[in-house]
Amino acid sequence: MNLIKSTAVVSFFTLLSRMAGFVRDALFARFFGASVWTDAFVVAFKIPNFMRRIFAEGSFSLAFIPVLNEIKAKNNELYLKQFINHVLGCLLAVLLIVLAVLELLAPGLIMVFGPGFMDKPEVFTEAVNMVRITLPYLLFISLVAFSSGILNSFGKFAAAAATPILLNAVMILSMIYFRHEFHVPIMSLAWGVLVAGAVQLAFQIPFLVRLGVIPKPVVRFHDPEVKKVMTLMLPTLLGSSVAQINLLIDTMIATLLPLVGSPTYLYYSDRLLEFPLGLFGIAISTVILPKLAQTFAERKQQEYQQTLRWAMSLAMFVALPSALGMLMLAKPIVITLFAYDQFTLQSASYTSYSLMVFMLGLPAFVANKVLLPAFYSRKDTKSPVKIALKAMLVNAILNFAFVGILYYYQVVSLHMGLAMAGVSSAWMQCYWLYRKLKQDQVIQEPLLNFVYVLKLIASLFVMGMVLFLALSYGIEWYQLKWYDRCINLFVIIMLAASSYLISMWLLKAKKDF
Repeated sequence: MNLIKSTAVVSFFTLLSRMAGFVRDALFARFFGASVWTDAFVVAFKIPNFMRRIFAEGSFSLAFIPVLNEIKAKNNELYLKQFINHVLGCLLAVLLIVLAVLELLAPGLIMVFGPGFMDKPEVFTEAVNMVRITLPYLLFISLVAFSSGILNSFGKFAAAAATPILLNAVMILSMIYFRHEFHVPIMSLAWGVLVAGAVQLAFQIPFLVRLGVIPKPVVRFHDPEVKKVMTLMLPTLLGSSVAQINLLIDTMIATLLPLVGSPTYLYYSDRLLEFPLGLFGIAISTVILPKLAQTFAERKQQEYQQTLRWAMSLAMFVALPSALGMLMLAKPIVITLFAYDQFTLQSASYTSYSLMVFMLGLPAFVANKVLLPAFYSRKDTKSPVKIALKAMLVNAILNFAFVGILYYYQVVSLHMGLAMAGVSSAWMQCYWLYRKLKQDQVIQEPLLNFVYVLKLIASLFVMGMVLFLALSYGIEWYQLKWYDRCINLFVIIMLAASSYLISMWLLKAKKDF
């Protein structure tokens, strides 16, 4: 398996997905601005997203892929197909029960995660309706994760990586053409999410057929391989829940803050954080998990170490300049992407504040994506859970601490405190994961070459000076037309990126990977 080629494929389609996501968010900001209704949708959409990242992208994928690769290595096609059928049947059975329970509990979910809506009856009612409409998305996207796991294990990364583009495309169409069809226009997005799930699943079916793997659901909970997946899932279920619980706690607290639009500001800054994180962090994680699982199963220790070093070096090569660039260009980026019509300059400023805070934690978020597969590839699912629980506790405590400190100093944008807590807990989680891997002798030497780190720092300094000089011209971004904003931002980003890449090239950093 060519890791560079596979990562490039995943990154390319992830880039297209993120670009479509920016179009979606730009239209979301333009049509709906930042209001109590956007806050309601953000809260409602986070609930199925919370479940999606637990069942689909979280515990299920992390448990399913290593076992699938292990069975595939035995070259028994019939046994492999039976395993896939049994997993599908059990997954469907569990999902249908979970979905039915959540639909009944929808009002309670909004009470818990959107307590700020309790004194707004109309908003509360519509938020409950949006949750009920979007919840079936969990079923569709979990099946998408199931089929993506199969495709990735066979080295077919393109189809799985391209699938998220469809979610953005359908949501864009729903906003443009159907927002005026509803009493509450933002309800069009809830229906768009539901339709998008069905479209994403339909898209992947032909690729499975081409592979000759056409899953048929057969419920066999007693299958030993299914039990193995379930055994691996239980701790990862908790581990995957931790990060999502943190996000829900942030949203819950945000609905209680006096600044209307706080959940929306966090949503936009989090979406911008997801761009480099998804483009490189998740892409690298997706590619190296099957490789690490394979090399561990084959006892190729040196290749296992080399894969981890390569992944971390590449991750920091991208994460550090991304963090610096988006930190210094936070306000121009938010204004260029979102500040039109209903989304005011003040809203852009509030969003940029939390974005700057998130950028301080981007290297840690990306590093965690590299370190976690080192646990899951060895079927060690308990250690990351213990660490994630500690990180969740830290995040919860710091949420109240940082918001309290900002409130004491009469800072209006209290949502920054929630971002500060998330960044702090991410760095602590990164430290704990790395220390555990060192203790278990999984990491036997530093993942980053010291000379390479020095070259990174020098190149980042050059890039920072270029950005400082570019911003010193005092461009009035909000006064510019959209195309002038885009041109100016593009030129500055290209200058900064070029200075960084040229510096790394002159320092011959490639040989330190």
